[in-house]
Amino acid sequence: MAFKTGDFVKVEKDGVFYEGHVIPGAAGYITLKMVGGGYVAGFSENEVRITILPPVSVLSEPPKKVVRNAAKGAGIKIRPSGKKITIITTGGTIAVYLNQETWTVSPSFQGEDLLLEVPELEGFADFKIRDVFHLLSENMKPENWKELAQVIYDEIKAGADGIIVTHGTDTMTYSAAAAAYMIDTPVPIVFTGAQRSPDRPSSDNHMNLLCAARAAAGDIAEVLIVMHGSVSDDYCALHRAVKTRKMHTSRRDTFQSINAFPIANMDYFTGELTFLSDFAEYAKRGENALKITPLLEEKCAVVKFVPGANAAVFDYYVEQGYRGIVLEGVGLGHVSDDWIPSLKKAADKKIPVVVTSQCVNGKTALGTYETGLAMKEAGVIEADDQITEAVFVKLMWLLGQGFDYEKVKALISTEMKGDMSPMILD
Repeated sequence: MAFKTGDFVKVEKDGVFYEGHVIPGAAGYITLKMVGGGYVAGFSENEVRITILPPVSVLSEPPKKVVRNAAKGAGIKIRPSGKKITIITTGGTIAVYLNQETWTVSPSFQGEDLLLEVPELEGFADFKIRDVFHLLSENMKPENWKELAQVIYDEIKAGADGIIVTHGTDTMTYSAAAAAYMIDTPVPIVFTGAQRSPDRPSSDNHMNLLCAARAAAGDIAEVLIVMHGSVSDDYCALHRAVKTRKMHTSRRDTFQSINAFPIANMDYFTGELTFLSDFAEYAKRGENALKITPLLEEKCAVVKFVPGANAAVFDYYVEQGYRGIVLEGVGLGHVSDDWIPSLKKAADKKIPVVVTSQCVNGKTALGTYETGLAMKEAGVIEADDQITEAVFVKLMWLLGQGFDYEKVKALISTEMKGDMSPMILD
């Protein structure tokens, strides 16, 4: 049955019925924003029966797309910074609103709309808006990372004192890590987003954007992820992009620094920074010269080992000509003994294989057990305490620079942009 975005439909699968509004999805599938909670579900069109239902009632006067919600920032005083800040929008939850006719959300805010959501920022900086993408973050690809890096570079070269990138949270770490490796920056580059859309009373967009603006006008000239530091509206955490992981599907404090502290916490009301560790060294404004190296090798993959997995899963990428593989091992970085010949085959073909741990915290240590020692002898490279998201992008970037196999092996396990911690937190 023909259906279109916005239709209210009933889907029958295996005797179970689902109702909701059709939202954009992959070809051959029907994707619904479900009634009764707003969850999203997708179904293969060939496996379900679809019935188009009469439209559900909607509000007679849908709320305005943007509301200047001064109440969210009540009591906040923010002094002009005198800085030039470019806001680069890419989409994501921070830039969506609820369509009352379809009961779905879509990425449609512009940068100007975001500023209207945070009236406290009026006069804080000379803001410039660059609307680059309108994507939910699962649709971001390496080609988008390269384009985004070029826009960031161009804006800094043109005189921007700081950059804010608004981005969906699901893949923010990948995009932010890509920017970190591709750009040497003399000014702050701040990624921020929202877990909850601006039309929701509990939205985190207001606080996150306010904190991001302060950070972009500040002195920490690195690629940062700035988001809620707790579930309350009290402070934001300034995370180093290459050490940050999204840890919860919906909590507002979803981003956490792994094997490290955030560089600092920022008080929402005063903007005061609290630095969290003696190891919170950071590049300061003006310290580094601007440079961009945006090439990436896109034929890289992440393979996750699970008990009983056939090594043919790994072999597939070698046979398909992939040039680098990140292997998520268990515990200290292990895979089963029967994977060792496949790992050796990859090394013989000069394909760097970097092992990370599926554990959230800690580091790899292949020399501890027999299997790990055999993996090292087969040519596997240890990621130490680097997180999978960052080391995957780092591998793509190193290979993209044209370095040979031995050079990549040496550099992938060398600290860059703060991606390895000087000490592991217990």
